[in-house]
Amino acid sequence: MGVKKKKETQVTSLTVCHQDLETLRSLADVEGKNLASLLLHCVQLTDGVSQIHYVKQIVPLLEKTNRNGKCDPTIRSCLDILAGIYLSLNLKNPLKKVLASSLNDLPEFFLTEATQSFTSRLQEELNTTTDLYSYRKVIDNISSCMENFDLGRSSVNNLLENVLHYLQKSLIEISEENRKLAGNHIVQTQLMNDLLVGIRVSVMLIQKVQGFQRLHLKSSPTWQSMCGLLSIFTKFLSDDDLLQTIKSTSGLAVILFIKTMFHPPGKIPDLISSLLLRSVDHTSIPEWLLNCCRSLCCTDISQSALLFLCQGTLTMLDWQDGRMGPSGEALLLDTVRVLFTLSSQIKESTLEMFLSRILASWTNTAIQVLVSSSPNLKDHLNGNSDVVRRLLEYVYTHWEHPLDALRHQTKIIFRNILQMHQLALEESGSDLAADSFIFQLTESLLRLEWHSKGKYTCLGYLVDYIGIEHILALAKTIPSQILEVMGDQSLVPYASDLLETMFKNHKSCLKSQAVDSTWIDKWHETWVSPLLFILCEGNLDQKSYVIDYYLPKLLNCNPESLSYMVKILQTSADAKTGSYDSRGALGALMACLRTARAHGHLQSATDAWRDLVSSARIKQGLIHQHCQVRIDTLGLLCESNRSTEIVSTEEMECIQFFITYNLNSQSPGVRQQICSLLKKLFCRIQESSQVLYKLEQSKSKHEPENELTRQHPSVSLQQYKNFMSSICNSLFEALFPGSSYPTRFSALTILGSIAEVFPVPEGRVQTVYQLSHDIDVGRFQTLMECLTGTFEEVKILAFDLLMKLPKTFVQFQGSEKLQGLFQAALELSTSTKPYDCVTASYLLNFLIWQNALPSSLSTYLKTQRVACGDGDKSAALVESNTLIVIKCLLENLEEEVSRAENSLLQAAASFPMYGRVHCITGALRKLALNSLQLVSEWRPVVEKLLVTSYRLSAVVSPVIQSSSPEGLIPMDTDAESANRLQTILNEIQPRDTNDYFSQAKILKECDSFDLEDLSANVPNIDTSAEIKGKEGKTCDVTAQMVLVCCWRSMKEVALLLGSLCQLLPMRSVPESPDGLLTVEQVKEIGDYFKQHLLQSRHRGAFELAYTGFVKLTEILNRCPNLSLQKLPEEWLWNVLEEIRCSDPSSKLCATRRSAGIPFYIQALLASEPKKGKMDLLKITMKELISLAGPTDDSQSTVPKVHALNILRALFRDTRLGEIIIPYVADGAKAAILGFTSPVWAVRNSSTLLFSTLITRIFGVKRGKDELSKKNRMTGSEFFSRFPELYPFLLKQLETVANTVDSDTGEQNHHPSMFLLLLVLGRLYPSPMDGTCSALSMAPFIPFIMRCGCSPVYRSREMAARALVPFVMMDEIPDTIRTLLAKLPDFTDQCFRQNHIHGILLQLCLLKTTLEIVPAALSAARPSPPPWWPAFSTLSGSLLRTALPPTLGTDLNSQRRRPKEPWKSQHLLCGALKNSFSLISVSR
Repeated sequence: MGVKKKKETQVTSLTVCHQDLETLRSLADVEGKNLASLLLHCVQLTDGVSQIHYVKQIVPLLEKTNRNGKCDPTIRSCLDILAGIYLSLNLKNPLKKVLASSLNDLPEFFLTEATQSFTSRLQEELNTTTDLYSYRKVIDNISSCMENFDLGRSSVNNLLENVLHYLQKSLIEISEENRKLAGNHIVQTQLMNDLLVGIRVSVMLIQKVQGFQRLHLKSSPTWQSMCGLLSIFTKFLSDDDLLQTIKSTSGLAVILFIKTMFHPPGKIPDLISSLLLRSVDHTSIPEWLLNCCRSLCCTDISQSALLFLCQGTLTMLDWQDGRMGPSGEALLLDTVRVLFTLSSQIKESTLEMFLSRILASWTNTAIQVLVSSSPNLKDHLNGNSDVVRRLLEYVYTHWEHPLDALRHQTKIIFRNILQMHQLALEESGSDLAADSFIFQLTESLLRLEWHSKGKYTCLGYLVDYIGIEHILALAKTIPSQILEVMGDQSLVPYASDLLETMFKNHKSCLKSQAVDSTWIDKWHETWVSPLLFILCEGNLDQKSYVIDYYLPKLLNCNPESLSYMVKILQTSADAKTGSYDSRGALGALMACLRTARAHGHLQSATDAWRDLVSSARIKQGLIHQHCQVRIDTLGLLCESNRSTEIVSTEEMECIQFFITYNLNSQSPGVRQQICSLLKKLFCRIQESSQVLYKLEQSKSKHEPENELTRQHPSVSLQQYKNFMSSICNSLFEALFPGSSYPTRFSALTILGSIAEVFPVPEGRVQTVYQLSHDIDVGRFQTLMECLTGTFEEVKILAFDLLMKLPKTFVQFQGSEKLQGLFQAALELSTSTKPYDCVTASYLLNFLIWQNALPSSLSTYLKTQRVACGDGDKSAALVESNTLIVIKCLLENLEEEVSRAENSLLQAAASFPMYGRVHCITGALRKLALNSLQLVSEWRPVVEKLLVTSYRLSAVVSPVIQSSSPEGLIPMDTDAESANRLQTILNEIQPRDTNDYFSQAKILKECDSFDLEDLSANVPNIDTSAEIKGKEGKTCDVTAQMVLVCCWRSMKEVALLLGSLCQLLPMRSVPESPDGLLTVEQVKEIGDYFKQHLLQSRHRGAFELAYTGFVKLTEILNRCPNLSLQKLPEEWLWNVLEEIRCSDPSSKLCATRRSAGIPFYIQALLASEPKKGKMDLLKITMKELISLAGPTDDSQSTVPKVHALNILRALFRDTRLGEIIIPYVADGAKAAILGFTSPVWAVRNSSTLLFSTLITRIFGVKRGKDELSKKNRMTGSEFFSRFPELYPFLLKQLETVANTVDSDTGEQNHHPSMFLLLLVLGRLYPSPMDGTCSALSMAPFIPFIMRCGCSPVYRSREMAARALVPFVMMDEIPDTIRTLLAKLPDFTDQCFRQNHIHGILLQLCLLKTTLEIVPAALSAARPSPPPWWPAFSTLSGSLLRTALPPTLGTDLNSQRRRPKEPWKSQHLLCGALKNSFSLISVSR
């Protein structure tokens, strides 16, 4: 609510060359009134904004000159200089646009001279610019000349031949340079951007310059340049090494050039159709076209090239009003058929995005053509046509796509489908709402489950087209149905938008039909009554989302509904005040009032109290048992749609009453809301106080109209001051020693908001309150004590609050206290309690930034205090203080590392070193390292810091890299026990190397142990567990203490090195005066991370090393130094080669899920620039998938384990997003096949990978239901996104089904059955599957039925669940017939209970599915066969008798199962078959 300062516009000033400057000086007159004087004054300024003012005076001055009818040499020279100035300015410089705009108004008398000047200057640029990296500036100038600049366009037209030749030359040279610099991402990005701009300018040239009507001369230079450019664009279109945007723009250019150059124009549609259909007749096209587009005239054109040609066809051809005739209509249909074919082939996310946009563009084009099309085209594009059917299929399979932009395009396509159908039916004059296509479409959408997000938008478009009355006629309870799903956060925005569309449409319909105001009652009954029911009776999440999303939209549509809602809620508020777990009517009332006030429907809170609710009820809400009622009531007091609304006395009293009882809330969400609402209140106080100050200064005698401001402004300001002081008193009283974490968090957060909203005033700015006035020595000490707590959030809040106070507040700390404070920070930095070093870091940073370092610091530092630089005094002082503190910490750290090299146990017990490193990192992060003034002082410090970090890492790495770091140090003091433990550790030590899988290790028996030999073998391990502490006391050292010391030290070193790479400027050469890190130092840091990520076994160590390594790789990928830029690629190839070789001597960890190897490769790939081609990811994925696939080589076990573990990490990485999706199908194949491996490690890694893929495909499970429909998708959508899995799953399922029961009766357990059924069980049926799916589900059905005979109960249950989505609604009765036929008769003596039970489970779920009313739409429910009701009743009772109570409540979970279930199941089979045969015959 605060006022943001407007960002000042930065304008780079214009300059001229020395020769032009001298010319202006020689032409300027003494009076300074001619154009030369104006320009001279302008170029001598250094402020670009001031120069704009002078540029705008050029044309008025020339208009005066024009009256004399003269164009003297002075003006000619000035116009020439202006042309030079224009071409010298950067494309984005506002001066360039202002100059072009001014020259557009140039008097006609000067146009010829000005055109000549611009033509001459542009000609000079075209002829003299030969540097490849300067081509971009010339191309930008050509672009700016054609963009709303008449003089520039005329100049380009005059030089058309030269410009085309220049563009051709520049594109050739830039593309060749780009090819040579493959791998240099930064330079390649610049060059590709130059290529893209060059193509766009070429397209703009054809579209805006009128000189292309004379292209009939095939031998002219212009024609030759056009052919050359067309050849270049064709080459770009098929070049997979270029960015997709370049290829896309090239597709536009190819179609535009063909359209411009090909004659006669009437044959262009047929030519382009043959290109798209890959059926070009080489004998029927011109030779020049064949030479330029030879790669496009063949049958093996790439998918991307074909896609972008479709885009160019839709964008560049003239589709308006059917100007291309029947051939154009045929081309339109051919284009969409090509797009449909591509949609089933393209799986790369970027191409999928392009395809969706092009399909949406096609529907827009179709709408344009349908306006004046032939009846034949209308027949092809109405709702019942094949084209529309396939468009709907695309919408249904992509409206849940993970890419938000792609989902948006499906909505556009659906909306355009309705418009296309409407245009196709215009001649028939039929009612759109009564049309059969619209009716069936509406029914199909309403039958869909409400968890489908695409359903909401499509229904909203239908409401816009046919009205809400037709929807309510089919589903009267649809408002309640939509409100019911608003407990799911992911669906809330879609549901609220649909409801808004519906109730707005309903309101307009009712108002247009009604003659009086009685329509509002029906509207309230339809839309408000369900809302009130939810507010009073719904669950917590449902209420919250309805209040946040639906209620504001409803009140904005009809504000008068508020009184209706309050009236109903008031009557029930006394009876239903609510409880701890229920809001009741009181909570609903407060929520409505809060929302109404926040959106401006209540002018002030006192209005709400006086007219709608009493003050006592407000206080009742502030201390209600339910936390959300308290929040809503507080929101009613704090929120307002006007930031300057004055806070009343009653509001302030209620706020104080609230704070007294609500600081100790245990819910983090409630605490955040309380602090946020109070901050809004403080902003209101601050901004309204400024209004009061102005009123007080004006001394107005007029009484304000608002009741809240009837008292004198000074009285209100004093009330504000007293209120804020009272609030601060209450908050500081809550910070007593021993106060709880929630209390401290709330109090410090609110105090921080106060300090932020009421800053220290600068200049004449008045503020009603300053926090510093209410802070004394005791309260300052209270804040300092908050830094010593165990919760870091409290420390952060206390530190931030201290930093917001004026620096004068530390002056009352004497030198002795400062010395003690600094000494305490140093002691805490080496404490054995990990949270103490965090306290030390904040204390040191506070002392640094407050300039409160003790004068006696020289006793800790051997060097003299450095002096401040010449720059900003405050920044220099902070930098100097930071340098001193880091030197002090580094000196202590070096000493402690030296001691730790002698005894690691002593270090763990007395001086764990990670605290020092943490404090150094904390101090560096607070400093702006890119603008250091004491660079020469920092360089030796950084060098020493790196050396010390490496030493520290070398001390602790033997523990971290051990195969069992958790128990490396023996805890027994008994010598014999210690020796036995060490022997065991030595025996198992090699078991995590690569020979673990090829050579078994046998633990040898030892009857006696030689302590001396053992100690010699393990020199770094001290068996003593008693160590002298800091004060000389003996203390026990456990393995846990040593491990914590080691992994935390590794963690802090990794974070420090990552921060140094990320924050410190780099030196391009060692002798460079700028920068702190050299190239060699960066390489050393990279080698350090590589070693520890690939060799560490402790997860805490390599996870934190990964964090630092990610920072390093991000810097390397953006580094201009080519050797550093290539490092990630080199590291990646090296580790992949080591994984592939499977050398038994390799130190790569094959256990612990490959330890840090997946993290290492994940960091290298995730930091690759996303806008590039992602070559590293593509190559790595292919390599890993090939390693993870099935092989007969026993030596490939270790590489396969590594590959599976790395794939799992990559599929889990959210930063890779949709880039990784094309490899999901191959990953799923590897996981399913790996599950059949005889090696346990492969099966284990395959299981983990499969679990990750399930999450990646179906989404994160957010509920307890394993098969929640929020984590499922329709079969058509699944196989549309992953078509490769269709034949694979079908074949695997057939193999599994064949092994369920052998002919000999032996039971087989196929390991892949569970995985296959788990995938298939997450699919669900859709009403569209039968008509809109190209992949039939029928082949899966018999195999799933056979899997239902598995001897494993869980597999039978999953087979029954998996069968349901594969059986269409109208096929369920026939499927039940088939299943019943497989049941044994009464007379059968040979039968299997698993077989019977599996069939019964499938029958039960199919019967339940058919009985569910789809989406409460009885009119759209498929009609069951005539024998179904009787059979359903009988079979239901029989199934409940024999089936176990594990599939749902419909199986009567309280009923006791028979003692001999196999007998009852056998009898049940006969009863079901007999009843079915009798009923079906009688019917």
